[in-house]
Amino acid sequence: MLRGLDIRDMLLIDRLELEFQPGLNVLTGETGAGKSILLDSLGFVLGWRGRAELVRAGARQGEVTAWFDLPHGHPARAVLEDAGIAGGDELILRRVNTAEGRKTAYVNDRRTSGDVLRRLSETLVELHGQHDDRGLLDPKGHQRLLDEYAGAGDALARCRGAWRARSSTRRALADARRVLDAIREEEEFLRHSVSELDRLAPRAGEDAELDLRRRMMQGAERVRGDILRAHAALSSDGAESLLNDALRWLEGAAEGAEGSLDAPIAALARALNELADAEQGVAASLDVLSYDPRELEETEERLFAIRGLARKYDVLPDVLAEHAEMLRGRLAALDAGQEDLDTLERDLRAAEAEYAAAAGGLRALRQEAALRLDNAMRAELAPLKMERAVFETRITDGEPGPDGFDAVAFTVATNPGAPSGPLAKIASGGELSRFLLALKVCLTQNASGLTLIFDEIDRGVGGATADAVGRRLAALAGDAQVLVVTHSPQVAALGQHHWRVEKTVVDEITTSNVVPLGPDERIDEIARMLAGDVVTREARGAARALLDG
Repeated sequence: MLRGLDIRDMLLIDRLELEFQPGLNVLTGETGAGKSILLDSLGFVLGWRGRAELVRAGARQGEVTAWFDLPHGHPARAVLEDAGIAGGDELILRRVNTAEGRKTAYVNDRRTSGDVLRRLSETLVELHGQHDDRGLLDPKGHQRLLDEYAGAGDALARCRGAWRARSSTRRALADARRVLDAIREEEEFLRHSVSELDRLAPRAGEDAELDLRRRMMQGAERVRGDILRAHAALSSDGAESLLNDALRWLEGAAEGAEGSLDAPIAALARALNELADAEQGVAASLDVLSYDPRELEETEERLFAIRGLARKYDVLPDVLAEHAEMLRGRLAALDAGQEDLDTLERDLRAAEAEYAAAAGGLRALRQEAALRLDNAMRAELAPLKMERAVFETRITDGEPGPDGFDAVAFTVATNPGAPSGPLAKIASGGELSRFLLALKVCLTQNASGLTLIFDEIDRGVGGATADAVGRRLAALAGDAQVLVVTHSPQVAALGQHHWRVEKTVVDEITTSNVVPLGPDERIDEIARMLAGDVVTREARGAARALLDG
């Protein structure tokens, strides 16, 4: 329940503090006195969209504070907990607007966002008038309102979950089909490529190994001729034969040389030993450098084949094996793709069946609630002098979506047999007010802790009809706090608490003020509403009669 409102430097209001009460609270005043300013200020602190320029001329900033009672279990407590804000039995909202347009919001003295204010406002206040934008006149919101009336939260959650599962499976199936179609387009290429790579069977690092072996064999071919010639020069047909001849000749002459040949003979013997070692080493080198020319040819052929495929597939030679594995994987996906598609198609059929069941259950719940709402509206319209009017909640096939496959619209006919249509197009101003009042009463009958605000809901009606509207508002206020901005004396007379909005001009400065009215002041105000500027004795008598009921 809204307990109070403190407004400072907002539009035409200098400083205003109001304390509201349970029951029916009425605000009256001449046109232009500032009743809309009061609602604009309340909407500002609740985070609603409204006027851009709110700060009073000449003021540095404007500020609005509103405080509410929060009984145990009030839905606003859940919003506070979700936002991490401490709560209690009282909720204080404060919002500041600077002259430059900067807005700052506080909840229980903790700075917060406008989004948190709006979420709180949905649990605290319902504002309604002939031109409100909060759902009754907007066909797009009718389904949501019917679902709230039906208590369809669990059914909606099931339907939305089934829709998400259905949508996810449809996307997976579409993706699988795209992938499979793309693979099918290159099936011939894949099979040829995999066969070609499998025949070659390249290994990682094989290119470097083959290149090294090839260079070794090519180098051996160049140097082996020189080593062969050196080997021939060192063998028994070359230096070894000549040294043996020299040694034999010297040994034959040594007896007559008186020892002068001993040293040369010893040196030659050593030279022959060294020569033998050299000849053995050269022979061993020849063995190492020996190769089969066919091996060089085969090595080169494989090396060129690997590098040719690497160029063909635009990868490095060392990545050929990995590339072949990737192509085999795509080919395997093609071979297994149809089986995967069959599985996904079965999953989709199951998901669609689950969605159809959930949406069908939701439709049944809505149809039952629509009948209850239509009957409730019939009962509400009769006391409002519209017993011949027809209200119907129409449920037709709509585009399937997360909230089911229904299209919901509230339609009315002002008389039996008359064509029915949307609320805003069929009903006249006075009829529309009563339709909307009845609908608001029906849709909020299960709401707890809401403050209901009706902005000139009685516009366009008078006499007995206005009295009927007032009595319905008073009955509604028996279980809720109701604030009514009204120009109807019949409605004002039924209020339990009455405020007058008035405008004054002092030193060419205009300000609006709101004053509570006592019993005598209420008589004068209602008499003014009946008679106009000149309040007569007869008008006061009529006002007393209205107040006495």
